Amino acid sequence: MKKTLFYYFIISLLIGITVYFLQYFSVPLPRVIRFYVNDFLIIPIVLYSSLQVLKWSKKDKSYTLSLPIILYVCFMYSLLFEFIFPKYLARYTKDIVDVILYFASGFVFYYLQKDKD
Repeated sequence: MKKTLFYYFIISLLIGITVYFLQYFSVPLPRVIRFYVNDFLIIPIVLYSSLQVLKWSKKDKSYTLSLPIILYVCFMYSLLFEFIFPKYLARYTKDIVDVILYFASGFVFYYLQKDKD
């Protein structure tokens, strides 16, 4: 297992949960944290979790996610959360910055996944 990727996943998860609970309890946070941090963190969290399930199900500890799969997940998150959900659900808003963050974090995941520890 890539230790850097594992640590990145744990830190992302902890930061994401912290931001979520601070927002839930109405703790004032800077705008960039309120609106963008979790959007940057969600893709690596989802991809890492998926990667672990795939490694387990394929019984292949060296399995990695290809760049097209990572880009597909980023595209689907962008489509769903930035274009489809905002049309039908008031909780979601369309924001192109979120799309950029999804893809940026996807590339970070890809780089960390390929990194040799």
